[in-house]
Amino acid sequence: MRKFILMLAASFAAMTLSVSASAEVTEEQLRAHIAILASDDFEGREPGTPGERKTIEYIAGEWKKSRLIPAAKDGSWFEPVALVERSIGSAETSFYNKGRKLRFADSEILLTGTEADYQNGSLPVFFAGYGVNAKGNPVGDVAGKLVLMFAGGADYLPVDKRSPRARREILVKAGAQAVVLIADSAAAGSWPALRRQMGSSGLALQAREIRAPLQGAVSAEFAVGLATAAAQDWDKISMAAATADFAGIDFGITADVKVTTNVRRFNSYNVIGKIPGKKKNLGAVLYMGHWDHLGLCRPEGDADRICNGAVDNASGIAVLAEVARELGRKRHDRDIYFIATTAEESGLLGAYSFADNPVIPLGDIVVALNVDTIAIAPRRSKVAIIGRGTTKLDGIIETVARGLKREIEPSNDANAFIRRQDGWALAEKGVPALMVGGSFADMKKLQVFLSGDYHGPGDELTGNTELGGAAEDTDLHIALGKYFASGRKYSREKTEQGEKAGD
Repeated sequence: MRKFILMLAASFAAMTLSVSASAEVTEEQLRAHIAILASDDFEGREPGTPGERKTIEYIAGEWKKSRLIPAAKDGSWFEPVALVERSIGSAETSFYNKGRKLRFADSEILLTGTEADYQNGSLPVFFAGYGVNAKGNPVGDVAGKLVLMFAGGADYLPVDKRSPRARREILVKAGAQAVVLIADSAAAGSWPALRRQMGSSGLALQAREIRAPLQGAVSAEFAVGLATAAAQDWDKISMAAATADFAGIDFGITADVKVTTNVRRFNSYNVIGKIPGKKKNLGAVLYMGHWDHLGLCRPEGDADRICNGAVDNASGIAVLAEVARELGRKRHDRDIYFIATTAEESGLLGAYSFADNPVIPLGDIVVALNVDTIAIAPRRSKVAIIGRGTTKLDGIIETVARGLKREIEPSNDANAFIRRQDGWALAEKGVPALMVGGSFADMKKLQVFLSGDYHGPGDELTGNTELGGAAEDTDLHIALGKYFASGRKYSREKTEQGEKAGD
């Protein structure tokens, strides 16, 4: 009898293990979340719209069902993020060369102010090329001037390739009165792209604003016209701008500018939930992903105006919902936090707000796992790490992934996106922050999406939306959460000495 009972117990244990092992997240579970978040009813999840309220309430509701507790500072699910929205009002601009008024098409220049009204006269026009030199300093004296700067990058710039935003902020700190981007041939810096960017409402995080009183963009033709009026050879000065010793050129032209800007200040919200840990002083695991997208992104009258953001990033929020559901079934040694951020599409603003005012000390976060644009790869895709080589966690990530029979993408190619995702806001402050999964393992497949439906009305949930890899990546994130939340399996101190994953 005893032998029979032991055999029965063993059989039951094996059956239980089998059930547990087969309890994988399905594509249908992810699809159900995405169908809601990327529906037309949510109107593209733009911050500050009715679509935001529907989105954040849905996320909080799903997390509550998964036994998370609200973890914002006021005890609710919602942590306010103070944003300011600006859109073009009206502008009157006049350029003068030695007292002679120059004539340009108003359609070739777009300007907005920091405040509702801006007026200034006789601003010296300064050509700054790419804005900064190889050391990250302004190319010349820009204080009190209207500065023209190329939107694209230059070969001599540092390997990290400062963005136009970063270079503009350097010029603002140096006293530039206005920073105006010159369109180039690159897709992101072309005149049509800059017109769309300037013409739509722009969001900024109030607490982190580094902005000139005036900023804007001009077409390449407009910039050539100014250079010609200043007796400068455009081709010659453009080539000079790409050299390390370029010092900028004062055009000898002045600008009189009067600009009105539509300004709206409001609170958007990060959603923050928590699975309380069993043990104190072990730190916390953090999952994050942005809930926002571009809203009504096409003009009134277009057949499809809504950028639904099914892949970017309803898919990531769907993954977080299922990770929370599984991890919420029990308590773990460490606290596990979940944060769905706002305004990622406007420059990681929700993530920066959290990094500047965290609900837990940043030093307590043992790992931050960001989930974004995850419905790209099919099943059995390799696992890439955005942030590979920046922490001591690569070995652990790879061992856990191999335990799920996932192959590893060993290259650093995915690091090209390291500054373009929410984890960067934490990584800048020393938090070990990574993105893990299959979407960034195949750059060609990813590029098909980025050059196609990305940030357009075509990013919708269809029968062809690839969720196989996303389901496997969800299982991977669950496994990583269980590993990092275990005080027995993961020790930050041992990892800093080079330990890999293991029991």
